[in-house]
Amino acid sequence: MDCSICSAMPFILRPPRNTICGTCYEGARSIITLTNKLDNDKGVEKPSNPMVSPSNSCKGFANALKWVKEMKEMEEELNEKLSFLGGFVAAFRDQIHPDIQIKPGNNGPSIPAHRALLAARSDIFRNMLDSDGCKAPPNDTITLPELDYEELESLLEFLYSGHLPKEKVEKHVYLLSVAADKYEIPFLQKFCEHHMLGSLSSSNVLDVLEISDTCSNQTLKETALNFIVRNMEDIVFSARFDAFALKNPHLTVQITRTSFMDIKTRKNVA
Repeated sequence: MDCSICSAMPFILRPPRNTICGTCYEGARSIITLTNKLDNDKGVEKPSNPMVSPSNSCKGFANALKWVKEMKEMEEELNEKLSFLGGFVAAFRDQIHPDIQIKPGNNGPSIPAHRALLAARSDIFRNMLDSDGCKAPPNDTITLPELDYEELESLLEFLYSGHLPKEKVEKHVYLLSVAADKYEIPFLQKFCEHHMLGSLSSSNVLDVLEISDTCSNQTLKETALNFIVRNMEDIVFSARFDAFALKNPHLTVQITRTSFMDIKTRKNVA
C-alpha cells in the first residue's frame, strides 16, 4: 500500500496522497495514546463529557510534537543541573576543604569527606555526626566497618555524584546494597536493585536472593525466587547451591515452597 509517511518519495504517490500504511497508523495511535496518558498523569484537564474518550479529545500529532519539544527542553535543563551539581564531585575528587575522615573496616587509609553532604544523604550519617563523639574538630574520623577501602571509595563516589561506573557497580553492588540498607540511602538502594534485576542470571541469582533477604527487599526476593524456579535444574545442581543451602537453610525452604506452588499452579491451569 502507498504510504505518505514512510514512502521514500511521497510526491510520486497516486492520489489520494494522504493514505498511510497499517504500521504507520498503529505507530501514530500509540504515540497519541502515550502523550494523552502523560498529559493525564500531569493533571491536564480531562473532558467534561464522560462519553468523550481521551483519544477523541487529543490534538493528534501537534500535541505529540509539543510533548517531544517539552521533553527535549527538560533534558537540556536536567543536563545543566547535573553539570552544576558536579561541583560536589570535584570537591570530593580534589579534596576541597574536607572536614571529616571516613575509615574503612580493614585498617585501610581513611578518605576525606564533607560532613554536610554525608548528613544530607543519610539520616543515619546525620545522627552519627550529631553525636557527642563526632562534634568538631574537623579531623574527626568515623569508621564504616563493613566496607573495605575500595567499597568505601565507591560508596562515597556515589554519594557525591549519584552514579558509578559500570565496572565499580558490578564489583561492589552487593556490599553497596547492604550499606544502602544499613545507612538508609534510598536512592542507592534503588540503584543497586535496578542493576541486580537487570543483570539477573543463573550464576548470580543465589547471591541476589541472599542480598534481598539481608536487606528485606521483597520485590528483589520474589523476582529472584521466580527466576530460580524457572531455571531450577541449572541452579540446584550447581556447586554454588550446596554452599548456599548450608548457609541459608531458610531460603532453601522458600525455594522449595515456591517451586511447589509453581508446579501446583501449572497443574491447575492444565
